Amino acid sequence: MSKAAAVELAAVTKRYGTSVAVDRISLKIKAGTYCCLLGPSGCGKTSTLRMIAGHETVSDGDIRLGDTVVNDLPPARRGTAMMFQSYALFPHLDLVDNVAFSLKMKGVAREERREKALAMLGLMEMTPYASRRPAQLSGGQQQRVALARALITDPQALLLDEPLSALDPFLKIRMRAELKRLQASLGITFIHVTHSQEEAMALADLAVVMNGGRIEQAAHPRDLFNRPATPFVARFLGDHNVIEGRVAAVADGLVRFEVPGGPTLTAPAIAGTEAGAPIAVAVRTDKIRLGAAPDGLGFTGLVSNVEYRGSTVQVAFAVPGIDDFAVSLDEADFYRAPLALGDAVPLVWAPEHVHVLGHA
Repeated sequence: MSKAAAVELAAVTKRYGTSVAVDRISLKIKAGTYCCLLGPSGCGKTSTLRMIAGHETVSDGDIRLGDTVVNDLPPARRGTAMMFQSYALFPHLDLVDNVAFSLKMKGVAREERREKALAMLGLMEMTPYASRRPAQLSGGQQQRVALARALITDPQALLLDEPLSALDPFLKIRMRAELKRLQASLGITFIHVTHSQEEAMALADLAVVMNGGRIEQAAHPRDLFNRPATPFVARFLGDHNVIEGRVAAVADGLVRFEVPGGPTLTAPAIAGTEAGAPIAVAVRTDKIRLGAAPDGLGFTGLVSNVEYRGSTVQVAFAVPGIDDFAVSLDEADFYRAPLALGDAVPLVWAPEHVHVLGHA
């Protein structure tokens, strides 16, 4: 396989008429990275991937693959390969001819391209099925064939558009492991679009959260989860309670802030925090405990919903001035002292578990 290439986007914009799908985003993806572009529908992640692939033109800015600006290069000359969400396999061709198709278009001799296609099917553990057609395969097998067809072009970067979306939950987990193994063994750059937080957390070295055509945060998944940059990132990743208010006072390294119509709380002070300024903090659902709170580090909520999730139980609370407040409790702990709808419960967290958020 070719040596992996770094991918860089510099102030890249994509417009469709008067609509801006991607708004001056800049991003550096190191060679050999598994990068996931993550976000809700319409956030610009697929448009970004298609611009990198050359299937969409860049309205402004530059896309660089290695040392080359590829804005004006056709897809076949970019050093990238694209695996489409639908897999786009040819139903009338067997697997060998499906995988070898791009080499046929380049004029590679039949025996040579078949040999390479069989080697690629071997890499995907699909050799026993080489004479079959796509309709005779499972979804996971079709995905492996689509991967083989993309990789036979010897790309420096592989681009994947929601490759696991059509698979059942059990198969998704298996194929995540396959993708991670494949990327590690090939050493090339993978750029993978998904709307699944779990998928990005499991796969990415670099996870890029997008919203409204912009990048909210780009970091390793663990950094994203433990230090979300904005309220949007915290909410989108899930398992975080976002509390918003206005600063009442700053003293001794602490911010005292008031939630409109709700409690007064404390948080660590960060540079530039002033009285009267808006503030948002996140507290993870698994860091909250039941019990009386020191001043500013908790409040009482009314149980509004209980969801059993196997090893944990997610309990939602109604709290004045705060939307969607939840606590994740260990299953055994919950059932030793179950809570019922309408129970008033004191909730508490430690100072180190309060994370101050920025604003997009």
